Amino acid sequence: MQFFYNPQLESSSKHFSFDAEESKHILRALRRQVGDVLLITNGKGEVFHGKIMGVQGKKCVGDILKSEWTESKNYRLHLAVAPTKMNDRFEWFLEKATEIGIDEITPIICERSERKTVKMERLDKVLQAAMKQSLQTFLPVLNEPKTLDTFLQKPTNGLSFIAHCEESSKTGLQKLLVPNSEVTMLIGPEGDFSPREVTLALNHGFRPVSLGKNRLRTETAAIVACAIVAMVNDKG
Repeated sequence: MQFFYNPQLESSSKHFSFDAEESKHILRALRRQVGDVLLITNGKGEVFHGKIMGVQGKKCVGDILKSEWTESKNYRLHLAVAPTKMNDRFEWFLEKATEIGIDEITPIICERSERKTVKMERLDKVLQAAMKQSLQTFLPVLNEPKTLDTFLQKPTNGLSFIAHCEESSKTGLQKLLVPNSEVTMLIGPEGDFSPREVTLALNHGFRPVSLGKNRLRTETAAIVACAIVAMVNDKG
């Protein structure tokens, strides 16, 4: 089974078409032919069965045979993560987090961040590829980068946590999670959050949590958080 992604499709769509790049992949690399049926998701929870009818210009076009909705997860996870110094590590995090199950990502710029910009188009393609590879039908939301201070100005719903490395009292994340909840989690940069930022997050209602005894890289901590949230909800 293989999924294709077309965000333009809606429940009422009768036809589909792919851009030149995706069409080349479908027709040449995958050797799909007229009459073949593709499974296409719009990234909004819907799967379409589309029959290839031909090529118009350089675009693969076809008819929608039927569509069906898929169930969303029983929880919602929003990770606000500081971009890593090396781009490939942040991309790895996005890929694996999508496979495990994440709904929203916000790159946050912190006082100790070594990287303050990200390539949104590149990261969005990583999310799309991971969604298709893992046969999921919901594309995670990728927000524009913002400073931690700006991020904290907007109230969060559900449970809010911050993972930091300061020596202070913390509770294991798994002990504080409640199945079927909305979770927002802050993960800092390689140099960790500053003391001011930790205090600011705590003042905004974020609870300090531990992700284990070992000190983790930013991208590893984010993946561990994803896995813990997924496992707690699988049990629930």
